[in-house]
Amino acid sequence: MGFLSIRTWPLRRWLVAVAVAALAGLAMGVPTGVVPTSFYTRMTPVTWWDYPIWAISALLVGLTAATYVRGGGAAPAGPDRAQRPLGATVLSAFAVGCPSCNKLVVVLVGVSGALSYWAPLQPVLGVLSIALLLTGLAVRLRGAVACPVPAAA
Repeated sequence: MGFLSIRTWPLRRWLVAVAVAALAGLAMGVPTGVVPTSFYTRMTPVTWWDYPIWAISALLVGLTAATYVRGGGAAPAGPDRAQRPLGATVLSAFAVGCPSCNKLVVVLVGVSGALSYWAPLQPVLGVLSIALLLTGLAVRLRGAVACPVPAAA
């Protein structure tokens, strides 16, 4: 049932999903140069696969964030694990970022290493980040169906 439960979301969750997806898209797209702006000029061209990884990641971040919006009733018990999708989101940004503009990668392997070794790994990182985001969303949705929050009396 997990992913099918999205169909029953209230409007408030959908609004949060759309808003967070848009913000995540900007937060990942502007600093990496996938979204062209005057703030940043990318040194290597955006590849064809950057766009789907960027868009799918932003969408999954928005949907995952919406699972933290209460549908009514008391707040769910237990520790807050909202920071877990953050790692997959950062991985998505590394996947679509300019390989020779990434200071961390350039410091570790140099500019030629960034282009020779890091750039070929970026599609793999993108697929991995999407898999992690999908897994996180599935776990959140499964938990919402298995342990629904009771309605307030």
